[in-house]
Amino acid sequence: MPQTFTFTRLLRLIGVVMAIALPLNAMPLNASAQPAAAPTASVKTEHAKATLILSRDRAQPGETVWAALKIEMDPGWHTYWRNPGDSGLPGAIEWTLPSGLSAGEIAWPAPERIPYGPLINFGYSNTVLLPVPLTIDQSISTAQTLTIDASGNWLVCAEICIPDSGTFRVTLNVDPGKPSATSLNAPEIEQTLAAMPKPVPWPVTLVRDGGNIILTANPAFEIDADTKVTFFPFDAGLIDNAGTQNVDAGDKTLTITVAAAPTPLDLPAQTGGLLVVDAINGKAAYSFSTESPAVIAAPNAAAEVADVGLWAAIVFAFLGGLILNLMPCVLPVLAMKALAFAAHSSDSAAERRRDGAAYTLGVLATFGVLAGLLIGLRSAGTEIGWGFQLQSPSFVTVIAYVLLALGLNLSGVFAIGGGIMGVGQNLTQRSGAVGAFFTGALAVVVATPCTAPLMGAAMGYAMTQPPLVTLLVFESLGLGLAAPFLLFSLVPQAAKILPKPGVWMDRLKQVLAFPLYASAAWMVWVLSQQVGPEGFAAGLAGLVFLALSVWLFGLAQTAARLGASAIIGAMAFLAAVGLVVTVSKSPGLGAAANMDGATYEPYAPARLAELRAQGRPVFVNFTAAWCITCLMNERVALSTAAVKQAMADKNVAYLKADWTNRDPEIAKTLASFGRSGVPLYIYYAPKAAEPEVLPQLLTPGLMTSLFLAE
Repeated sequence: MPQTFTFTRLLRLIGVVMAIALPLNAMPLNASAQPAAAPTASVKTEHAKATLILSRDRAQPGETVWAALKIEMDPGWHTYWRNPGDSGLPGAIEWTLPSGLSAGEIAWPAPERIPYGPLINFGYSNTVLLPVPLTIDQSISTAQTLTIDASGNWLVCAEICIPDSGTFRVTLNVDPGKPSATSLNAPEIEQTLAAMPKPVPWPVTLVRDGGNIILTANPAFEIDADTKVTFFPFDAGLIDNAGTQNVDAGDKTLTITVAAAPTPLDLPAQTGGLLVVDAINGKAAYSFSTESPAVIAAPNAAAEVADVGLWAAIVFAFLGGLILNLMPCVLPVLAMKALAFAAHSSDSAAERRRDGAAYTLGVLATFGVLAGLLIGLRSAGTEIGWGFQLQSPSFVTVIAYVLLALGLNLSGVFAIGGGIMGVGQNLTQRSGAVGAFFTGALAVVVATPCTAPLMGAAMGYAMTQPPLVTLLVFESLGLGLAAPFLLFSLVPQAAKILPKPGVWMDRLKQVLAFPLYASAAWMVWVLSQQVGPEGFAAGLAGLVFLALSVWLFGLAQTAARLGASAIIGAMAFLAAVGLVVTVSKSPGLGAAANMDGATYEPYAPARLAELRAQGRPVFVNFTAAWCITCLMNERVALSTAAVKQAMADKNVAYLKADWTNRDPEIAKTLASFGRSGVPLYIYYAPKAAEPEVLPQLLTPGLMTSLFLAE
């Protein structure tokens, strides 16, 4: 379990950060390190001595000579393996070699587990050799002395961590006419190489099963009760390093089960590690690499959230669609349709049923297109989810243009036929159905920034199922969105409760224009979060050209002829369309504004794991600038003084995962919790084994009680 953060651990982490910040050729920070004079074979620092040694003094062309960075540490001090564990930094060597000589990678000896409070690190104490193969080219034909220069960095730790570094120089004689000669350091290097992990000659699999990582092997030897087997993964952040490794050894079958890291990460496509076997008759290490044969990314709690079942997902989607009608991103479009319904209150029952069916068909068809795009893109390996199209600056710009044009229409700047608006016109049967159809399609398009309660679990379930089930859940959501208007059109008495058409309709049309202007302004703000200054300026210029084009079009309509005004308007409209392309090619800013006013850090799996290891409570906000539900929660709940004070009192770490622009890592994490879109709110309590998934609508009372409960 996480323990209290201590001052010594703080110093330790500060040392690690300093080490990471140093360039590879940085000089040692400790006063006793040698100055940057001529490089030598050995460097002495405050708590370690590092020496570059060779396995041979003389070699021949075509041979491989082993070089090794030998690090001798004071008692109680240690350095790190390639995967340092919960903290630390692996050593690194950069080579400057003459022509005819090339260096390979570090051959890492098997590490040991080094506990420090609640942390477990992987590394070496006392003395360690880090061997590197140096290959001599066959083309060398004359005797010569090769100068080998190296720059090394390593971290030594005890109560504190000290980044050490040094530059080294040794020479190697290459003589085609003389036999090779080993050096005085050859026995040390040979002993290290002899103890190196051997590739396993038997199968090993590594899978994630809920909250555990399970390793299964079939070793060619028996493992008795006195044998200790330890798994060291190559990839950091894969397992809970301090967790108990439960070993089950059967008839030539070995199973090791260990808790996964606190952050729910997928197994890498290529992964591996070491199996260190410590038996009575000796110690041996085996290395393996494997393609992940089975990956279940979510921990148990998250899997339960996603696995709601088909019928529950259908019901949740339908109810979520109903609630979408009340969301501010959808209401302006539905208000326009209600206005059209009032304008045609004298229509026959058959005409009203026709319009209701056409509107519903438009909603369902558009949801079908969205589902098809999602299925196709995810099948191609793209990590996307609900609202994915609003991660495209071009799409956001187009929506802003459409909303502005609709608002200008309602303000009387120009008139659009009933095929689009269906307002105030005596339409033919065909035009009325077409208008209703496209109003339904528009309602779906502007609904994508919103996620209603119950939608999250339904959409998350849908995106993990076969295509037919995904389509079924999406269409259930569409049916919920269309249900109120469809029901209204099917009830004959509905027309009787509507007021008669009159002057009030023109006034209401003008009033309804302002929510559309507000929605367009919101889309422009979203655009400002996605693109750089040039792209944002292009989007604003496009709005001006669009307004000019529809104004000129309105003049042409008033004059009952096209003429020059319509031609200029068409040119301005084409300029606006061209600016959409400019926006799409603009560099993204990649961050949303801090709408809740709280202090937060950008979300990163490694940072979450670090905070969890420190024992701090962590609140993670998965959000996007185009998600109005997210912004509402940040304004109503997360920005209140009481919530911010509760977070400060309990030292809650606030991480924000900004999905405004496409981010495969965030999409993958959302999927691990059974969600395909934002918002998603996760709380990691200090003593809880599993994270808590919060509701999609937050209140100040919910958040303060959550933070103050510990």
